[in-house]
Amino acid sequence: MTSSDCTDTEAGTLYVVATPIGNLEDISARALRILRDVALIAAEDTRHSIRLLQHFGITTPLTACHDHNERDESARFLARLQAGDDVALISDAGTPLISDPGFNLVRHVRTAGITVVPVPGACALVAALSAAGLPCDRFVFEGFLPAKAVARQTRLEQLKEEVRTLIFYEAPHRLLDCLSDLEKLWGHERPALLARELTKTFETLKGAPLGELRAWVAADRNQQRGECVLLVSGWQAPEDEDALDARTLKVLDLLLSELPVKRAVALAAEITGVRKNLLYHVALEKKAAASDRPQAAGKSEEGA
Repeated sequence: MTSSDCTDTEAGTLYVVATPIGNLEDISARALRILRDVALIAAEDTRHSIRLLQHFGITTPLTACHDHNERDESARFLARLQAGDDVALISDAGTPLISDPGFNLVRHVRTAGITVVPVPGACALVAALSAAGLPCDRFVFEGFLPAKAVARQTRLEQLKEEVRTLIFYEAPHRLLDCLSDLEKLWGHERPALLARELTKTFETLKGAPLGELRAWVAADRNQQRGECVLLVSGWQAPEDEDALDARTLKVLDLLLSELPVKRAVALAAEITGVRKNLLYHVALEKKAAASDRPQAAGKSEEGA
């Protein structure tokens, strides 16, 4: 194995290895080779991962690296790497660090100047997005929302006018409460999709407006089980807000000529009462249009 970025040629490499999220056929040949060849595998839950390794006949030593011991154990893993051993980091399923442990270990190892190599593979949020039929050119992953209702609703209120497709992980026992909050705060017509038990026997992908999706989940308790990914289409301005009146545009133009975009938008919103989100997008369009225009002729040409 190579360590192309490593400052110490004697040191090992930390491989961040994605594992299947359900269907074991999704593991890559490269991942299997690395798991066999490294000196040690750091796993989120050794009891879970041992079944994966046994299935593929992998006998590499296994040790725990999870939320409760990661900070303390990072020094031990670093010592193995500095001694020349290669180490693989895996989570229970999918790509490590994505709503899973591993961040502190990876940061610690990189700070020490040791190479960290990603070994890509399954990731629930990407799998769900690829099949959702929602805009995927720009999206934001929010991970797990707060478990407590008030904190969850506060966070959803903050995200209400996010224009990118939003992706959440949600625990099955909180799924219905989450959908109810989304419908209440974001409206029952916002397009959404529930991806549940991806790649497994009872895989479900149900796309519908939030109100319909919430009612569908409420009517079938089977949909409140397993691993859940929830995707919601980004906010769009109502049609009657698409065009700004001449006065608002003039105020925005005057402020943009003197101030940075964010400050100009904030003041324009205060003066006109128009939503900051809408003003901000118009301001960005104006800035982009201005930068695309040819430069004005020089003074000598003006006087010609």
